[in-house]
Amino acid sequence: MAQDYFRALRDVALVINSSLEPKDVLHKITEQTAVTMGCKASTIRLLDSTGRFLLPSAAYGLSGTYLRKGPVEVKRSGMDGEVLAGKTIHLKDATADGRFQYPDSARAEGLVSVLSAPLMVDGKAIGLIRVYSAKEREFTADEQTFMEAVAAISALAIENARLHEALRNNYELMTKHAYSVYED
Repeated sequence: MAQDYFRALRDVALVINSSLEPKDVLHKITEQTAVTMGCKASTIRLLDSTGRFLLPSAAYGLSGTYLRKGPVEVKRSGMDGEVLAGKTIHLKDATADGRFQYPDSARAEGLVSVLSAPLMVDGKAIGLIRVYSAKEREFTADEQTFMEAVAAISALAIENARLHEALRNNYELMTKHAYSVYED
């Protein structure tokens, strides 16, 4: 079983190295994570600029209806607050746990157990990755470690993509400025 996690981590790393297009990379990460862990679905949500909401950034295995259920507010979701504080959290039954913001939507979608890990950059949470199981289950220590490893390399990929975008924007601004100096 541990070999499967090593292979999956290698595959996630290869996905991250294959593209600087964040949407493609994040979608492949959610797919790989759900499949490896034998889960129905997976999501990556990133904090908005205010730090109040978790925005859907990638999803695998969830319906459009579930994804449009409403905004995920950090202060209204006890579980997400704990995850963003740096903890990996397991809910055995999200539909019955008061820390889950949308239990009715989870029930309608056929989601039961949830495992969430923080995406951390320089000790600060930028979002989270989550897997959803269609049946009640315990997640093993190996599964939690795998999720934490995927979260760590995903956070690195997201930060690298952001830095790449900023660098490209700075280059374009600098290039435009240089040309305008010559045109004057």
